[in-house]
Amino acid sequence: MLDDRKLAVLRAIVEDYVSTNEPVGSKALAERHNLKVSPATVRNDMAALEEEGYITQPHTSAGRVPTDKGYRLFVDRLSQVKPLSGAERRAIETFLAGAVDLDDVVTRTVRLLAQLTRQVAVVQYPTLTRSTVRHVELVPLNDRRVMLVLITNTGRVEQRVIELPEVVEDTRIAHLRAVLNACLDGCGLGNVPELVADLPERLPLEDRPVVATILSVLLETLVERHDEKIVFAGAANLAGADFSTGLRDVLEALEEQVVLMRLLGETSTDTPSALTVRIGSENPYLRGTSIVATGYGSGDNQLARLGVLGPTRMDYPVTMGAVRAVARYVSQILAAS
Repeated sequence: MLDDRKLAVLRAIVEDYVSTNEPVGSKALAERHNLKVSPATVRNDMAALEEEGYITQPHTSAGRVPTDKGYRLFVDRLSQVKPLSGAERRAIETFLAGAVDLDDVVTRTVRLLAQLTRQVAVVQYPTLTRSTVRHVELVPLNDRRVMLVLITNTGRVEQRVIELPEVVEDTRIAHLRAVLNACLDGCGLGNVPELVADLPERLPLEDRPVVATILSVLLETLVERHDEKIVFAGAANLAGADFSTGLRDVLEALEEQVVLMRLLGETSTDTPSALTVRIGSENPYLRGTSIVATGYGSGDNQLARLGVLGPTRMDYPVTMGAVRAVARYVSQILAAS
């Protein structure tokens, strides 16, 4: 374990390198930071940090840069993430509150995160497998056609037009709507097939062909879910970034949904709302990058994850604060929707 003085020197090196993108020397540290020790002591502390693998010398200059291990200790020993200003919080709340549906929430969220952090923002759509039925609507379009609308607790809306096997009056449609909602309200989407398996047999004989048709489309809708959908924004922020893996590898990873899913999946924890930071070599699928991510959802139910992807030389306190704040606002919107 490093003593407090060496931790202060490491913290100063990380902050200066993130700010300037230049190797940091002992003289500059002593001049810019109130370390309360002589430059000679700073040099000795830097030598100790280098020997223990927290910093390294990139070339023959006297400056040092943090290693993955150094960033890791810096993040682990952060006393607090940088809080957003009142103006920033109000702007986030106003921007996200203007969303009209789930697609709009996700789109606004990913744009907002990219702007706040100047990194690549990644947002996973809420998975249907973790959602529950909030409401099933049957909207008559004509005497032999209805629109099925499935609304989940995450605000997700699935719509299908159904051709009925016979002419059905609006009163019968209203009755079938009530039966479906009584059966499915609040149930997990994964449990729907089991719950509706014997539903036709519980209805009058004349309603069975119609309800069987409706249930067939409903079950098809659940099968055709898009659980693996991820969106990202802020790729232009990579232009000035320095990646040890190379920019091409990062851009290719952004195009591969599977890679992004794995990267976010690696950040999952037993505590959904916990903030997770993976640095450099800790990312098995894209070394040389760092990921800051957390879960979001309705109440205690984590529905998906969101986060930021960027170089290891990122402003971790600012990024962590932004990711945490945005996830909290998105969760509040979903809980209230």
